[in-house]
Amino acid sequence: MSSSLRGIHINLFNENFLNESEQDANSALTELDKGLRSKLGVQCEAIVRFPRLFEKYPFPILINSSFLKLAEFFLNGSNLLRFWVLRVCQQSENHLDKILSIDAFVKRIFMVIHSNDPVARALTLRTLGAVSRVIPEKQQVHHAIRRALDSHDTVEVEAAIYASSQFASQSRSFAISMCAKISDMIESLKIPVPMKLQLIPILRHMHHDANTAALVKKLCLNLLPKYPAESFVVAIFASLTELSARTLTGVPDQVSLLLEAISNDLRKPVRVQALKSLNKLAEKQCVHAWPKSAIGDLICKAYACTDSSEQYLFLGVILKLSDCPLTCSILLDEDAEAPTVLDLCKNCLCLKDYTTASQAITVLASLVSYANISNKANHISTIMEMINLHLQSLIWCTIKDAKHSDDLRKILACGIKVSSVKVEFGIELVKTLAKLLNDNVEYPSANEKAMCEALGSLCSYFQLRKFAAPTTASEGEEMETDQTKEQRTNPVLKNLLLIMRKLTTTIERVSHEEPSHTVEILSAVALQAMMGCFIPTKVMSTFDAIINKSNQWTQYRIARSASRYGQHYLAAHIYLKLSRNTVVDKMHFFLTGLAQLAHAECILNYSVTYEFMQENYEVCENYTVRSMPLEQSMPLMQRLEMAINLYWQALASLRASSSPSHPAVTFQLEFLKLRAQFLQTLHSAVTIKNAQIIVPPPAIAGSLAQNSRDYLQKFGHVTNQLRKLVKELKSCEEAFGRLYKSTFDADPLTLEFLEILQHQCTQFAHIVETICFVTPSEPPDFQTIGKCPETMYLVNSCRRMEELSRSIPKEPSNNKTINNFHLDIILAEIEIITKTPLCLPRYFFQVLQSTQIKLSVIPPPRSDGKPVNVQAGSNLVIKVEGVILHYGKRPSLFRSVDAVQLSLISKLVQTPRPPGGETIKSQNDTVTLTQVVKPQRDFLSGNFLVPISTGGQWQVTLETYVIDESGITWCTGPKNTMLVRVLEDPTKQQQTAAPSAQTRRF
Repeated sequence: MSSSLRGIHINLFNENFLNESEQDANSALTELDKGLRSKLGVQCEAIVRFPRLFEKYPFPILINSSFLKLAEFFLNGSNLLRFWVLRVCQQSENHLDKILSIDAFVKRIFMVIHSNDPVARALTLRTLGAVSRVIPEKQQVHHAIRRALDSHDTVEVEAAIYASSQFASQSRSFAISMCAKISDMIESLKIPVPMKLQLIPILRHMHHDANTAALVKKLCLNLLPKYPAESFVVAIFASLTELSARTLTGVPDQVSLLLEAISNDLRKPVRVQALKSLNKLAEKQCVHAWPKSAIGDLICKAYACTDSSEQYLFLGVILKLSDCPLTCSILLDEDAEAPTVLDLCKNCLCLKDYTTASQAITVLASLVSYANISNKANHISTIMEMINLHLQSLIWCTIKDAKHSDDLRKILACGIKVSSVKVEFGIELVKTLAKLLNDNVEYPSANEKAMCEALGSLCSYFQLRKFAAPTTASEGEEMETDQTKEQRTNPVLKNLLLIMRKLTTTIERVSHEEPSHTVEILSAVALQAMMGCFIPTKVMSTFDAIINKSNQWTQYRIARSASRYGQHYLAAHIYLKLSRNTVVDKMHFFLTGLAQLAHAECILNYSVTYEFMQENYEVCENYTVRSMPLEQSMPLMQRLEMAINLYWQALASLRASSSPSHPAVTFQLEFLKLRAQFLQTLHSAVTIKNAQIIVPPPAIAGSLAQNSRDYLQKFGHVTNQLRKLVKELKSCEEAFGRLYKSTFDADPLTLEFLEILQHQCTQFAHIVETICFVTPSEPPDFQTIGKCPETMYLVNSCRRMEELSRSIPKEPSNNKTINNFHLDIILAEIEIITKTPLCLPRYFFQVLQSTQIKLSVIPPPRSDGKPVNVQAGSNLVIKVEGVILHYGKRPSLFRSVDAVQLSLISKLVQTPRPPGGETIKSQNDTVTLTQVVKPQRDFLSGNFLVPISTGGQWQVTLETYVIDESGITWCTGPKNTMLVRVLEDPTKQQQTAAPSAQTRRF
């Protein structure tokens, strides 16, 4: 009851103080200001709302005024209010740089340091420490902290220690000056032990100067024998390790010190801290400084250790060492007389502690991966024997217990990694997982999900191998052997029956209200394994049973997987069913559009896969292909016409599912538009073939070709139509390029997919250009090989197009012809394109990263559509402020904003008519200004001085481009347009009007 009342109270506060959906920044700040003038409880509640206000409206003016208000409350308020102001400063660290009046803010905070209340002074010190990144060199604050360290009040001293740690990490001068003071306090007998333990971590920040770092290191080493207590040793080891990692010069000595502590100190917390410190020093920036003998010493100590939890930490250090090629080579080439890393892993694999055993398997997988890259075959065979002996047994041991789910995931990840080295191992692992999933044992849901995900990863790997197989044998190359073909065949497809049986048994025991992750993952695995072939009848009947028994969310996710892997018949069936059951208009139109899209793709490629399936997959021999509601003899022209009509219908449906205020399907609309445009271009190419029969070359074609000096014009209408087709294909290529540049938040595979589609247009345009031009351009250079099965499948289509284009006869330029054979090649290329199922990219359904830029342009117009007035003879000053907003669980997952390019284009759209009626033409009626700004804590600011030479009305357009950390410019971001009216100069009007009056008198 109390929790529900508390929730109601918070909701009422949101309505009164920070109604985000209706209020702007000024209104929200006004409401919070009202709360600050209320009673104490409401004041505290208003203060704690400021961090959320800063996140939503991170503009410098608002943040500056807010912090000044908070500083006033800190100066005049109670200690309770000061405490909440301190919390606001700690939570708003990203916005401290935007405080414009930093001196006024610090002055109001610092005045409390002279209070007689030690708690108030302690809160002041902590607040100053929280804002240390913007005032690192304030000498009066440094002096106050030093003086507070000598206080007799414990609360004030602890606050001074906190402030010292914060300022030492920011200020080089403070760290150097405080080194002696901190060391004296640590060695003083007057300072209690708990306070010394708080002082020791400050020493890790004394890395700004080499001499200071050496003094701190010497101090810590002297403290070890003086204070042998467990807590002191642990704190000193942690501080020394941080200091060594930052200076790098002390890494060898620190590694030797930690190894010595592991040998001589029997206290477990000390040994654990030493191993954690070694793990820190094993990172990439420090590992090159390790002594060569230290690695062998580490393995010997790990081999002699009998505690499984410590062995896990030892293996963690070795795992990090194996990530570096230099240290990994040392691990593999150790002296056989001493215990080797393989001996250590063998011992750990025999333990009953599955966490340590899974770590040992991880080390072996890392070593075998490096040995494969380095061509060390003798090491590969030795390591593979150990992995084959233990990995599957570890899976059997950990699969039945829910507490070992993390260990199982780690073991399965190692199996996937080893499968890339040994294909036979991966095939056996697929069989094992398929059999385990079909056992009459109910595994924990987390373990079952882990096995399904591992099966999906293996399926992706084997699909890549299959699609990477050469389609034909080139000259001088031998055909693939039966064993190689067997290895390239996806073993997941061979175990398809087991997967479908598992799906059937799983759906029977799953509640209709709850989504089943196992069903969704296994369905995606089955659909991916059948990518490139039509779904057999028995498999389709299993999916029908799943759809009838599962909830709508599970059905949608299965349909989404079907669309991503080119199984559009199943996707259309599910989308159509879902669209009829939804009551929300937007969802109905969205699902209807997806159903129309899937139906269009079915029409394009419905007859492609039966022969492919019979040729490649033995498991499908007993299956019959589900008949489509279309005849096999449908011509290409009719298929393209029906598909184009359905695509335009799907585009209209998706437009109906969005609104200008919520454009949630921008990428989807553009993608469908480009797909329809490309199919329309292919339709034009088929029309050219049909028109050649009924439109022969005219009788004067030879004379026209001779007059125009274009030899190919003698073939008449077909030449011009083919050249027009080249322009249309290049237009499609440019459109796909623009879409690529506008999808800043897309995942890498979606970008690769768009890149391949762009290349497909370029390649087809080059093929047509080779036919209809005497001297065609150079063939496109394309290096993408496909990083996932969907993109690899599309790359294979491009390879088949390239292989077919080689059949075009090479003719001399003065005797080149355009005949039916050339047009038949074009039709064959179109058949390859249309019969390759379109796998929709992930970004079409899922947005894992969302980045938006909100701009504020000054001066703003008084109302929408009204121009901004500027006096004649003066330049227009435009100030641009922007905020970068991140949405999603992991902001900047794929790429981040490094800089923002602001481009301002001012264009004269209306000139004033002079009194005499003559028009005046401006010499420079378009001005383009560009500025690149670096965002600071997701805030950007820029200024433009726009020279307006003449009077009239100007259109000023501000375009925003994003530059990522790789220097790539993305054509995304908002686009603002405003009108500017230049007022006429009254003195010029008088000078112009006077002669005209004189003329009237005469």
